[in-house]
Amino acid sequence: MSDFMLPDIGEGIVECEVVEWRVAEGDVIEEDQPVVEVMTDKALVEITAPEAGRITRLHVAKGDTARVHAPLFAYEAEGETTSAAAAEPSAGAAEKVAAPEPSPAPAATGGKTKDFILPDVGEGIVECEVVEWRVQEGETIAEDQPVVDVMTDKALVEITAPEAGVVSKLHVAQGEIARVHAPLYAYRPEHAEGEGSEVSGAAEPEPKPVTRSVSSADSGDAREAKPGRGPSEPGRGPYGRIPAAPAVRRLLREHGLSLEAVPGSGKQGRVLKEDVLSYLEKGKLEKGEFEQGKASAAGEKATAASSAPPAQGEPRVEPLRGVRAVMARRMVEAASTIPHFQYGEEIDVTELLALRERLKPMAEAEGVRLTLMPFFMKAMALAVREAPILNARLNDAGDEIHYLPSVNVGMAVDSRAGLLVPNVKGVERLSLLGIAAEVARLTQAARSGKVAQEDLREGTISISNIGALGGTYAAPIINAPELAIVAIGKTQWLPRFDAEDQVVKRAIMTVTWAGDHRVIDGGTIARFCNAWKGYLEAPETMLLNLS
Repeated sequence: MSDFMLPDIGEGIVECEVVEWRVAEGDVIEEDQPVVEVMTDKALVEITAPEAGRITRLHVAKGDTARVHAPLFAYEAEGETTSAAAAEPSAGAAEKVAAPEPSPAPAATGGKTKDFILPDVGEGIVECEVVEWRVQEGETIAEDQPVVDVMTDKALVEITAPEAGVVSKLHVAQGEIARVHAPLYAYRPEHAEGEGSEVSGAAEPEPKPVTRSVSSADSGDAREAKPGRGPSEPGRGPYGRIPAAPAVRRLLREHGLSLEAVPGSGKQGRVLKEDVLSYLEKGKLEKGEFEQGKASAAGEKATAASSAPPAQGEPRVEPLRGVRAVMARRMVEAASTIPHFQYGEEIDVTELLALRERLKPMAEAEGVRLTLMPFFMKAMALAVREAPILNARLNDAGDEIHYLPSVNVGMAVDSRAGLLVPNVKGVERLSLLGIAAEVARLTQAARSGKVAQEDLREGTISISNIGALGGTYAAPIINAPELAIVAIGKTQWLPRFDAEDQVVKRAIMTVTWAGDHRVIDGGTIARFCNAWKGYLEAPETMLLNLS
């Protein structure tokens, strides 16, 4: 018996409603026969049968919600039932016919293997990239031993072994995409060692039905290699459509191809993954021949063609995945949907630098490295008291402003996975040492790509310290759904006039704010920045407002 896993039915869609079942439990189904209709938040989608067989169970009732990559229905593939029946004689026959003397059974080889199904690795995440396998096929693993590192669009996640055993197969290669609720690797549990398949009689036993998951990655392509299939036939399937697995349809969408454009080599014109790849390769070759022809024609006209330098080769192509992919989507969305406005200011941090130098030895005695970031955050939490709208957010409908009870200050970290913005929760309640400890913890976690999901959620206002890399000015993009972000430039020692009109050397730091103009105006952010600036230029005044 096999479980049919609900495949990807749209970008970003993780669940849908079952509108109507076209079949009932016990019904016989054919390949590509419509089985169920589901409604996403965008469209009504018809799900078809991956292969011929019989429905044994409907996992999700009509009107209930089905999850992408979770079991939708169970079925017995065509041939599984007959194989099982042939392997077991009837009870009546056993009474009438004496069982023959059994032949010696061959020695058992290995135990029963189990597939490790990739669990949920984050809210709304349906796929991740395999960054590094910590084990190899045939290697013995212990319970809770790290097996593989995977990269989601938010963080690096370490997957551990559920129990002791031996790894028998790695289903997803390093650098490839693994699907949530799909097999990640196969292993033989420790308690299964020595359990072998029993073989009776001298004849070869009938193969037993194998329980397997049918997902968008293997629901069609793997079945094309089954023995016993007839030769490929051109045309459409029995239900008037060109047969193709969900993974193949997704590959076509990614390359902007229509299903009709690719000739199918499978049964009844089924388009296989190999067909799409061959079509793409052929297109590249034709394009290359065309470009070569153009180059040859140009070479005949050019007098110096014989001395032209050799071609430098194809550009290196790297897929946009993980954190960088989600950053690209979010930045485009924020820049195109939020009306940004910028506000710049200079802050004299001479006294702040001197205070930090005096406090650093005491902080180091507590095992904490004291940077300027804790001062920026604490001053920001104090300034929010004067302009609480900077710590608010707009609801999805755009008709309500929600003032948040806690100041959770995010900080942009340039990690190996891409830009991450973890946040320090409840800055208004923490001491400078507490904030510094959190900043150090989050920075280390983000740079290693192992920041926890809860550290990335519920930020209320963000700081981008571009000055740490040498920048003076920047125009940051708001980290939605927040309403403001500030970019801090590098600190420079510049000449300034003091109260007696004497030129003195002062440490000047530039800051640039970006605000959501739907909610915040220039006067509001100017008043907020002035309050923040006051705490930073005279840091001892923060003592008067500490609770």
